[in-house]
Amino acid sequence: MRLVIGSDHAGWMLKGVVVDHIRKLGHEVVDVGSHDDQPVDFPDIARAVAARIVSGDAVRGIMVCGTGVGASIAANKMKGIRAAVCHDVHSAHQSVEHDDVNVMCLGAQIVGPWLATDLISAYLDARFAVEDEDFRRRVDKLHAMDAEA
Repeated sequence: MRLVIGSDHAGWMLKGVVVDHIRKLGHEVVDVGSHDDQPVDFPDIARAVAARIVSGDAVRGIMVCGTGVGASIAANKMKGIRAAVCHDVHSAHQSVEHDDVNVMCLGAQIVGPWLATDLISAYLDARFAVEDEDFRRRVDKLHAMDAEA
């Protein structure tokens, strides 16, 4: 799977661990920054992550910031993006299975490297449960809301 990853300055160190783990799992990673600890605005990185997904250049994305919250808010402003903050394994896989999330947001100040790798594995192993009518109906409503915006 081709993934896009981005972080702000608060998340760039954890992002390195995440990128290494994704590559070890056999996935391709496009890194849209940040590449150091110099201040950067997370909305700019979220826009870059979202653009890669919406264009079809990447299937899913991962954002890493201090708490994951700002990244999630910014990514969800972009048409076609369904982003969720995930700090536990259950949310990491269920957000994809039930809600067809295409951007997982992590908080580097909340989760450490060990948990982050578990979250990434759960997120990447998950598939949207298309066979479940309830989940399809709900995600269709999200698409409709996106089209109205």
